[in-house]
Amino acid sequence: MTRISRPASPSVPARLPGPGRLPRVLRAVAIASCVPYLALKVAWIAGSRVGIPSGSSLLDEDTRALLMAVNAVTVLMDAAVIVLALVLTRPRGRRVPAPLLVFPMWVATGLLTPIMAGFPVQLAVGLFTGPGEKSASSGDPFLDDWVYGIVYGGFIVQGLTLGILFARYARDRWGHVWQGRMGELPRDACGRAARTASVAGALLALMPITVHLMWAAGSTTGLPQQRIDERDGSFAALETLTAVTAAVAAVSLLLLVLAPRAAAFARLPVKVPLAAAWAGSGAVGCWGAWMFLAGLIPHDDPAKQPPALMTLTYAASMTAGFLLAYGVASFLKRRTP
Repeated sequence: MTRISRPASPSVPARLPGPGRLPRVLRAVAIASCVPYLALKVAWIAGSRVGIPSGSSLLDEDTRALLMAVNAVTVLMDAAVIVLALVLTRPRGRRVPAPLLVFPMWVATGLLTPIMAGFPVQLAVGLFTGPGEKSASSGDPFLDDWVYGIVYGGFIVQGLTLGILFARYARDRWGHVWQGRMGELPRDACGRAARTASVAGALLALMPITVHLMWAAGSTTGLPQQRIDERDGSFAALETLTAVTAAVAAVSLLLLVLAPRAAAFARLPVKVPLAAAWAGSGAVGCWGAWMFLAGLIPHDDPAKQPPALMTLTYAASMTAGFLLAYGVASFLKRRTP
């Protein structure tokens, strides 16, 4: 069996220096960006109706207990952003075992990346289509408009600051992992199991890619009536973005694990497909899991109940994303001493 030569890992000094000025500023911004979301969630758990219009399904007493549980979970998820910001900027954070940091960062990347890309797309499409494109039958609003701006704006700031902090952290601790170009990768950059999982994940991703493109093109197959009534230009743009993200994740990972020798890829830096596969697999897997679990919440209104095709699509996304993530993890592990 061919032995893979791995770059030497830089030693970690006994006493690690504290963060510089930029990491401290980014940490403060990341933590501050969590405050509005956490404040809203805590207020809702306490019974406040701030930001919730009359007629919203959030005021339904039959699902109040379930919504409170969901709010509590999302509070913990956003609080995890604060923990990550601290770990990435404290000297002791360099000694955290890799899985305890890498997996939460992958989840955070997967949940925040679609928002960072999708919310600006929604705003841009809205500038051209105007607010009146939605059907008048779309029903009562879910939340006041200002809530979306505050919440998604905060998520974008969290994604940017965490992304920069993690990139700096990973560069200092594992920078050797993504050095080199595609033409220098060995044929067995990943083991057989990882290659099999990666190919399976890429093939499985074809199903949600196809369905999201169908929805983007105007098909209503597999959509609940409420989603059909609420479709507009931003809906089509987001569905297209979702499909493109899955395709980029699959293609990027296949480049890494199959290591093609084509001249077109030989000079491509390893970090390019690695970053795309990391973010893309997280977006496909974690966002697919979130939407799949949300679809399991029972609805009294049949117009809101997701059809089987929608549930199957998000289940396939979740599974494909985690298979692709296994390929990314195997690639990184093989390049780490």
